[in-house]
Amino acid sequence: MAELGLPGALQPRLALRSRVAGEGRGSAFAAGPAYLAGIRRRRPAGAPRSALGGWRGLALVLALLFVGTAEAQVVSSRIWPARDYTRLTLESKEEIQYTIFTLKDPERLVLDLETSEISPALVELNAKVAPEDPYIQGLRVARNRPGVVRLVLDLKSDVKPQIFNLPPIADYGHRLVLDIYPLVAVDPVAVLIEEAQKRPQTTVKPGAARLATIVIDPGHGGEDPGAIGRRGSREKDITLNIARRLKKLVDAEPNMRALLTRDGDYFLALGARVAKAQAVNADLLVSVHADAFTRPNVRGSSVFALSDRRASSEMARILAKQENESDLIGGVALKVKDDHVKRTIIDLSQTATIDYSLRLGNSVLKRLGAVNDLHKPSVEQASFAVLTAPDVPSILVETAFISNPQEERRLNDDAYQDKLARAILEGIREYIARHPPRPQGPTTALPLRVASHQRGG
Repeated sequence: MAELGLPGALQPRLALRSRVAGEGRGSAFAAGPAYLAGIRRRRPAGAPRSALGGWRGLALVLALLFVGTAEAQVVSSRIWPARDYTRLTLESKEEIQYTIFTLKDPERLVLDLETSEISPALVELNAKVAPEDPYIQGLRVARNRPGVVRLVLDLKSDVKPQIFNLPPIADYGHRLVLDIYPLVAVDPVAVLIEEAQKRPQTTVKPGAARLATIVIDPGHGGEDPGAIGRRGSREKDITLNIARRLKKLVDAEPNMRALLTRDGDYFLALGARVAKAQAVNADLLVSVHADAFTRPNVRGSSVFALSDRRASSEMARILAKQENESDLIGGVALKVKDDHVKRTIIDLSQTATIDYSLRLGNSVLKRLGAVNDLHKPSVEQASFAVLTAPDVPSILVETAFISNPQEERRLNDDAYQDKLARAILEGIREYIARHPPRPQGPTTALPLRVASHQRGG
């Protein structure tokens, strides 16, 4: 390649990585290999000149240069800050080639993009860094050398980055995703303890072994908007609003406490939602969604539980498929996708958990029927990945059809969201009264966990 006089952007990435990674503490924009000049090939003495061959060679060089430029143009950029992690997404028409490395004192993350253009989407990135971002202090963009644009992320602390490419799906083109995690992952138990310490002391209801831990999961988020209504309402926003209202109601109960899987607009993989419920030894998981269908006249609330066999209806199968594709739209690395496939295999030991999930679902569905029409009079079942925790009774609540114009309007109404949240609470309350929490759980182990966290364990 060097013999053709191509710029560094088209040289092998291995050479680029080895030269850049060895740079010291100097300017992040100055680091990196210099432009590699072309080498002119000498014509042997007496050899005939070939104008056609020369033009062919020039055409090849120009074609390669054009492809390199087209591949790297960033057309859209997004930053999703959250306590769990911050995600930076660069969207393009073709897959972006990149090199990433870190610099110390101060902490910086450097991302080299093989592109010759600083597009408007890159220019506006710095303005998208939120002051409350837990990990990114600021962001700078500049041309580092011909064919390479450099992004320097000034960090608030040492981090653990993960970067990967995603192929086009739905309305998205190619995406380069940079996830910035803390060195020590956020512990859901620590979050539960932190929230408990902020709450006024309450007395556990007589006869209850401990507080019941209810994990509330607002569907979708971040890169994954979920279903979109005709008026532009996004499922991820509505589910978060209802989930927050439900959490407030649960926390006010004398024998319950709630934990949100996400409390902001960011993407959380389906497996991570299940893992959070398991980490806090949850008694229940309630995943909140807003349905969508091709026909706008379809309406009503639904409740779903996991199925260890076939889906209970064709619509249940379709909805499960749509919800399970959340990871593909939201964006997960390949390893996480493989883990997700393993989790969808239902173990026989889940039979009892599914039975309790159906009992919870029936209680919630009955209460929802007082607020909205029911799409189906009984709890349906399908292979929803978010419901696969083997030891946590779990249900998925489709509050209404966001694809129905009348229901979309109601879903955006504060009073109606309160009614939905209260109906779900009443169903949970009825279930807990019949099936009190197990004696062992996160509340009984609280003093030990607090001590462990204070010691840094």
